[in-house]
Amino acid sequence: MAYIRRAGHRPSVWWRGDPYIGRVRPMRRTYALVQVALALMDDPDGRHWGYELSKHAGVRSGVLYPILHRMLDEGWLEDGWEEQDRVAGKRPPRRYYKLTEQGAVELGAVLQAARNEARFKALVARFS
Repeated sequence: MAYIRRAGHRPSVWWRGDPYIGRVRPMRRTYALVQVALALMDDPDGRHWGYELSKHAGVRSGVLYPILHRMLDEGWLEDGWEEQDRVAGKRPPRRYYKLTEQGAVELGAVLQAARNEARFKALVARFS
């Protein structure tokens, strides 16, 4: 492993990169990922708003948004912005997330694997 200077950062900021720069590592199966997967799979064809997903999944926004961005990078989600004519009052349009076909398959596999792991059994059983 070599230390690599990250573009756009202060010169003193370095990270320990691996030789396969740009290669996406598989998403780790964490408790938060399973919670978000359950919330998304409740309505696999619908639009999901960040705040509502946070409340439904029971995770804080600081945990939720990195997971959503990783899912976007993996191609599991598509995103877009709420249409201006649907915006009430002066609030800005909201960003929505929608599962792709690949995302539904991958999250189904994540949930299936979670059903077989002892650490997730209580969580998955609540939503089954």
